[in-house]
Amino acid sequence: QVQLVESGGGSVQAGGSLRLTCVASRATGSKAWFRQAPGKEREGVAAILDGGNEIYGDSVKGRFTVSQDNAKNTLYLQMNSLTFEDTAMYYCAADDRRLSWWSRLQPKWYSYWGPGSQVTVSS
Repeated sequence: QVQLVESGGGSVQAGGSLRLTCVASRATGSKAWFRQAPGKEREGVAAILDGGNEIYGDSVKGRFTVSQDNAKNTLYLQMNSLTFEDTAMYYCAADDRRLSWWSRLQPKWYSYWGPGSQVTVSS
């Protein structure tokens, strides 16, 4: 089992920034950020591939930046230029497998999930 704890969410005005942090209880093969807005499906936000390349969901490209500190089993998400459409519960997910690039932002492949951190953007 892996315990994941997200932090850093909150309320911010449009155009503002937030930084999310996800701390895992141990090392895993894959970690990623997802989000889910009310009435919508959970969508992939960002992840880092094994080679160090970053991948992002189309709606956050150019505004969000994912990073990690492997020594601390920690994943970060820097969110800039936030808009109302970014309002959602943000989840950190992990899996022991090293997921391929095409599955790294698909929630169905992840075994472990954090409780989530709410991000609310007011226009």
